[in-house]
Amino acid sequence: MEDIRFQHATPVTHVQEKNPEQKSKHSKRGFASMDPEQQRAISREGGKAAHQQGVAHKFTSEEARAAGKKGGEAVSKNREHMAAIGRKGGTNRGKKKNNVETDNQQ
Repeated sequence: MEDIRFQHATPVTHVQEKNPEQKSKHSKRGFASMDPEQQRAISREGGKAAHQQGVAHKFTSEEARAAGKKGGEAVSKNREHMAAIGRKGGTNRGKKKNNVETDNQQ
């Protein structure tokens, strides 16, 4: 008896390759292809059903704090990213400070 794992699949020739000009941006099927408002409506129904069944999870403030701390630790491991955040914050603060000083001078 021949092992099915070692059989070679025959190439499918009836599938037409789409021209890049003919390719649509999104598939016409699935959740991700829906418009955002329709996605929200479906998600809202799922959330309501989960709460009614008692299987939904609501974070306590302690759980949320622990999750935020864990995320912060993960982000802070990337020193380049943290430096970029600090640089951006510093330049924005400087812009705000300059705007306040020019408003006071006028």
